[in-house]
Amino acid sequence: MTWWERWAFNTFHVIVAGSGLAYFWMKNVMVSDDPFAIVNHPWQSTSLSLHLLASPFFIAFFGMLFRSHSLRKILSSNPANRRTGWTSLVSFSAMAISGYLIQIAATSWLISMAIWTHIVTSLFFVVGYTAHLVICYRLIRLRTRDFDAAPLSSPHSPL
Repeated sequence: MTWWERWAFNTFHVIVAGSGLAYFWMKNVMVSDDPFAIVNHPWQSTSLSLHLLASPFFIAFFGMLFRSHSLRKILSSNPANRRTGWTSLVSFSAMAISGYLIQIAATSWLISMAIWTHIVTSLFFVVGYTAHLVICYRLIRLRTRDFDAAPLSSPHSPL
């Protein structure tokens, strides 16, 4: 995985999660003073548009990371950080499928089920992926600390 793939994926993750949370808050938590208002906040449609615009790029970068990172880690014998990786992979897949199902469902109960599935799996993904990044950061710090603590000379070293 290259630095720009990781940077772009994390950037789109923040944009999609932030716009989705903002849209959820504006639609379900806020209440408009105007009894005839169609939306609860003037930015509600903008946050939904940003969410829907950034999501395909987020999914595309997830596919790139799956090819260059996830598949390699799944096939590896090293189990480090695998539980949160699987949590992220499964919840992302369910989140993406339910997000598209929201847009194509025709009956109200199917739309409602897809919306709540999308919300729940999105929360699992955000928590799981955040834990994945934190554990990865700690593993990298642990490796570099162990590397720095290693003696400079060994029996096979020319020093």
